[in-house]
Amino acid sequence: MDLHADQIQGFFNFPVDHLYASALFVPFIESLGLQNIVIASPDVGGTKRANTYAKMLETDMVICHKTRAKPNEVGSMTVIGDVVGKDVIIVDDMIDTAGTISKAANLMKNVGAKSVRAFAAHGVLSGLSIERIEKSELEAVYFTDSIQNNKPKSDKIKYITVADAFAQAIKRVYKNQSISSLYYK
Repeated sequence: MDLHADQIQGFFNFPVDHLYASALFVPFIESLGLQNIVIASPDVGGTKRANTYAKMLETDMVICHKTRAKPNEVGSMTVIGDVVGKDVIIVDDMIDTAGTISKAANLMKNVGAKSVRAFAAHGVLSGLSIERIEKSELEAVYFTDSIQNNKPKSDKIKYITVADAFAQAIKRVYKNQSISSLYYK
């Protein structure tokens, strides 16, 4: 689910179907009842993903442009686009140290966002990630349960199960049905 790079599919010796967390996250985002959503990519590399969410939710997209001081450490960050008075939804494939996502959320609030939430398929949550999320302006961070994580939890961290999505994909493969119909209506 939400492979870090599409090219990963080529490294398997058997067919691989790439499943997308957007099939779970988009209906959930819609259920939140937010009136003024903007989708944000936490970095330039995630713009394709953010654009997909923006199209699915029929809304605008903004991008955080960041520089790295060193690996796993964000240097400076700026927002490209308008977040003033908006409910920002940051989308990413995974959150590891939570440095980027926390800095992006704080920046969004500082430049006028009404609220900031994050959605990521995989919650690696290493190092000081929980502390960073707790101290950040993030209202909530949503992950799938693709990674079993026994770290101390934060009230800000929520999980959405992938069980039904995986079951549907397995069923469709077994019955020679389309997997893409899970994502495109």
